[in-house]
Amino acid sequence: MTSDLRVALLGAGYIASWHADAIKAAPGARLVAICDPAIDAAEALASSHGVAAFADLDQMIAAGVCDVVHILAPPDLHRDLAVRCLNAGLHVLVEKPVALSVAELDEMEAAAQAAGRQLGACHNFLGLPGYERLKRAVQAGDLGVVSSVQVNWALPLVPLRSGPYGLWMLRQTQNLLLELGPHPFSLAADLFGPLEIEHVSLGQWITLPGGERRPQSWRILARAGKVDVTIALSLVETFDDRSVTLRGSSGMARLDYAADALVVSRDNTADLVLNPLVKELSRAGAHLREGLRNALRQAASLNQKSPYGLSFRATVAGFYDGIRAGRPDPRFAPGSARAVMQGIKDALACLPVLPPVPARPAGTPQPRVMVIGGTGFIGRNLTRRLVQRGHDVRVLSRGRNGPFSDIADHVETLGVSLRDEDGLAAAMQGMDCVFNLAKSTDKSWQAALENDVATTERIGRAAIRAGIGRLVHTGTIASYDMSDPARTITEASDFGQMDSRNIYARSKAEGERRLVAMQTQGLRLVIARPGIVLGDGGPLQHWGIGRWHGAGAVRLWGNGRNILPFVLACDVSDGLIAMMERDEALGESFNLIGEPMFSGRDYFAAIYRRRGARIRVSGSNLTALWAADAVKQGLKRHALRRKGAAPASLADWKSRGHLSRFDNAKPKRLLGWTPEADRDAFWRRAIDEAHLFW
Repeated sequence: MTSDLRVALLGAGYIASWHADAIKAAPGARLVAICDPAIDAAEALASSHGVAAFADLDQMIAAGVCDVVHILAPPDLHRDLAVRCLNAGLHVLVEKPVALSVAELDEMEAAAQAAGRQLGACHNFLGLPGYERLKRAVQAGDLGVVSSVQVNWALPLVPLRSGPYGLWMLRQTQNLLLELGPHPFSLAADLFGPLEIEHVSLGQWITLPGGERRPQSWRILARAGKVDVTIALSLVETFDDRSVTLRGSSGMARLDYAADALVVSRDNTADLVLNPLVKELSRAGAHLREGLRNALRQAASLNQKSPYGLSFRATVAGFYDGIRAGRPDPRFAPGSARAVMQGIKDALACLPVLPPVPARPAGTPQPRVMVIGGTGFIGRNLTRRLVQRGHDVRVLSRGRNGPFSDIADHVETLGVSLRDEDGLAAAMQGMDCVFNLAKSTDKSWQAALENDVATTERIGRAAIRAGIGRLVHTGTIASYDMSDPARTITEASDFGQMDSRNIYARSKAEGERRLVAMQTQGLRLVIARPGIVLGDGGPLQHWGIGRWHGAGAVRLWGNGRNILPFVLACDVSDGLIAMMERDEALGESFNLIGEPMFSGRDYFAAIYRRRGARIRVSGSNLTALWAADAVKQGLKRHALRRKGAAPASLADWKSRGHLSRFDNAKPKRLLGWTPEADRDAFWRRAIDEAHLFW
């Protein structure tokens, strides 16, 4: 084999971009293909890297384009996909969890040995520079005899509160540990060997839509030889603490593996008075050193070497080096994966009795209403509101596991690609109304044209072909120029010049424009533009309000004292349903904005007042943010050679502050819409009943 490894990614989801970056940085390797059954996702990622796209693994294997495959598919597919690739003579690196059991891992390893190929486990945090320094310190005896280790994974798991709920890891309680456990288990096992599980406790339960419950707190007690091991997972809205803390006879070390910052505390020989001061100064110096190291590294690389990115780069490079040397890197070899899987298996065997799964109601839905994007925040609320009003609903989703098991007798979920116009038209047959809540978050205008605007057009054409009663399409108020505090926006206000607007605002406006043009072809259209939507199932960290820096700090867009266009999710759903029912709505557009009552600062003051959670809030200078973005986009274009990187206009940045006011008279007049006007009732639904924290 030549030193130039040809690599393909099997799976085009979120994690694929991190793998693609790591492959690009690895010497003697190049990305050649992306394979995903969702061909639109495969093509989108492939086009951004200039490589081939495949929808079928067998076709990619038959094409002979690659030597190595990274398997990034859902975990329940890992074994079968890995065995197929290994049998085809390909080296395989598998995302965590490598398998669902030790038996599956054994089968995968046997296939690797039979094929003479390497099987790797992507336990990426083992590749962090800070972790390598920690491990050397332990091996050198710098901490003395280590007696205990605590590994924390405290990071909000947003899907537990806001979806999407069809994710594999949310389908069963056990899946949460299988998905998240490999991070802390791999760190503990790599440092001290196999774990003997002694106790597992669960807490801070949350009820998912449909009635099933999931724990957001895990406490696992174990031993590794003579070392006490504690593994703690916290998935609520919490301060980010992903760390490893070791206590030894000569010192203590704490690695923040999210930030790649290692701080070692040791005893010192100063006298009794100065000893505490010297100890704290030593810690302060270590924190300063680690912070400067990371800041300089990221600045010099134009943010291309984040700790998370570095962990993937080191893992991928280590796996490839093992292929070339004919000896796998022990950190990523099957033996390491086995220690992790055995520990997780033993922990799952210690689980307490889990809550029963609610019974699924019997019955076959007879839908006349369809919701595209029905598993999202607004879509879930709308679907349930429709069922409450007596409608059966067809929900279009990428998967077949929607959050509607408790109303399965009234909701059917179909998995249809939004790139399949024939499939869309077939799904729309017999529908009186189709709600389109689909959206795409793209990083370039070309990608937005392909993934958002073209999809909107496709939905419009399918609606015409199917002869539906009407299409209720959701745009966004972000398309308006909201930079002028003296301006009042109504549905008659135009969007203005869109070429220098952010990609999302621009693509939604272009989608609207093309749908409006289709009315001459028979499209029966209504357009809705919701404001900043709050309510149960919505995120705490809402980026329509400001730029978040963890669950405890937010930088508002502007000074945060102007009234924001807040609206409750239930009010949005009522408005959308009225657009379906009212003849006066046809051919019109409506800005669904609640009563003008609160600013951004009012919102966070209410969270503190009603929940006792003080979030650090600061304002921002939108002109300064615009200038900084212009510099950043210039560096992307010229230093990183990224095509399509262009700064948004100053007006666009000021629009993020929602400086203009909205007049919501039209939906009230034509739809009979009555958004919540009582301040206490609004906060009760937006905060008290919204499960913002857990």
